[in-house]
Amino acid sequence: MTKRKTLTTILAVGAIGALIAGCGGGREEATTAADASVSTSDLTGAIVIDGSSTVAPFATIAAERFEAANPGVSVTVGTSGTGGGFEKFCAGETDVSNASRGIKDEEIAACTEGGIEYTEMLVSYDGLAIVANPENDWASCLTTDQLAKIWGPGSKVNSWQDVDASFPDVALKLYGPGTDSGTFDYFTDEINGEEGASRTDYSPSEDDNVTIQGVSGEQGGLGYFGLSYYEENKDKLKLMEVDSGAGCVAPSVATVQDGTYTPLSRPLYMYISGTAAERPEVKAFAQFIADNQDDLNTEALFVPLSADQIATLKTEVASITG
Repeated sequence: MTKRKTLTTILAVGAIGALIAGCGGGREEATTAADASVSTSDLTGAIVIDGSSTVAPFATIAAERFEAANPGVSVTVGTSGTGGGFEKFCAGETDVSNASRGIKDEEIAACTEGGIEYTEMLVSYDGLAIVANPENDWASCLTTDQLAKIWGPGSKVNSWQDVDASFPDVALKLYGPGTDSGTFDYFTDEINGEEGASRTDYSPSEDDNVTIQGVSGEQGGLGYFGLSYYEENKDKLKLMEVDSGAGCVAPSVATVQDGTYTPLSRPLYMYISGTAAERPEVKAFAQFIADNQDDLNTEALFVPLSADQIATLKTEVASITG
């Protein structure tokens, strides 16, 4: 029987202080801690991961650290998008599927039909970043209503002045994830009120670097993707705040942790194939994720889990490793 869990809360308020403390230390410290937790082994084999481009930084860092400790194991990380990743996963083509949303009913059915059992692992949290060109000196915050006006199906908003009369008449150039992306699913659901409901006359790509290049190359550029991609490209982009009715808030570790960056904060997952989990190298990789999630999230610039969520993650991994 497949295992599926529904996430009902983002973070326990009481865990916020501990989480913020756990995010300190920087990249070098995080890398050292992760490397030290698993010693070089005699494991061999290959682990194939695909799916969400948002989860890819976390998975790639985990893969690099795991390979360093286990040089006989090769770990590859693809970015077909959450939906594309589940297609491969449920067809038995991959061992691990990265997802920036929970698995859908139709994907569960596909996995069942393909004989794929799995374990869902909540590994981190992310906030979606709304980004503009650095030359944009007229807007620093957009309301959720304005975002819906821009991105809604059939939208005729083609200029920044169409968004707000006080903005200049600069052509609006939109970039974002394609329809196979969990980021697309999440954004459209939260902003437009229906998953998949979006204007189609924008530049879509499953590669977030394409969005970065597009927005940074157009004065009127606007796009959205996971917070970590903004953090890695601050010099090329302008981060927009979002007002959902309680004032303008920018996405950050703190605002995702305390729930004030709403509605664009979300959980991130890794799904482990039951068949793949019978192999020692996959079991060890899942254990590595559980043992090092805080350090891996710090280095990937994601928001780590609460103490209770870490305990749940370790219980799930124990079900894999036996």
